[in-house]
Amino acid sequence: MIDLVIFDADGVLFDSTESNTAYYNAIFAAIGEPPMSPAEERAGVFMAAPQVFELRARGDQEKSARMRAAARGMDSTPFFALLRPSLELRPFLAGLKRRYRLGLATNRSATIPALIDFLGLGGIFDAVASARDAVRPKPAPDIVELCLERAGAGARRAVYVGDSETDRIAAEAAGTHFIGVGARVEHTHRIATIAELPAALERLFRAIG
Repeated sequence: MIDLVIFDADGVLFDSTESNTAYYNAIFAAIGEPPMSPAEERAGVFMAAPQVFELRARGDQEKSARMRAAARGMDSTPFFALLRPSLELRPFLAGLKRRYRLGLATNRSATIPALIDFLGLGGIFDAVASARDAVRPKPAPDIVELCLERAGAGARRAVYVGDSETDRIAAEAAGTHFIGVGARVEHTHRIATIAELPAALERLFRAIG
């Protein structure tokens, strides 16, 4: 049976493309860099910030350091207003919490506490793990494994809900089940939005016995 449902943040709980693009473009502008390319905008949804900076820097360590410094000095909260949840998150997640424990495992880092507060999700998650915990970002399994550890849950009793191949790879490496959300990921258990998640969890439960 499934005991713990772990969520990715970006692309699952909300569409963050506009928000992330504005955030990274502000950082790039601060150091005299041009805006994100379409490829960088797509990568910005699922990559951790250091990965986005490395993608732009292309091995230029001085440029990467300037981006990191600009990010440390930037208030990220104004960009939260550009997040686009597909439904009212708190009542939806509170409904799931009546049956499952909930976790959050994301490549976001320093923004996580403020983001949870902004979304009104305080007290919803039983365990949270992110790139701010100084573990390897996804597709490495570290963030998912840390969430499992903090929840005291076994991998085969947990499912990771993600929207990218990066998430699928991390879930499989951590040994959890996986449910894909949206068009960016292919999987047997795939849904269009998290509104379909309760039914998908029931189907997964029947499939694994």
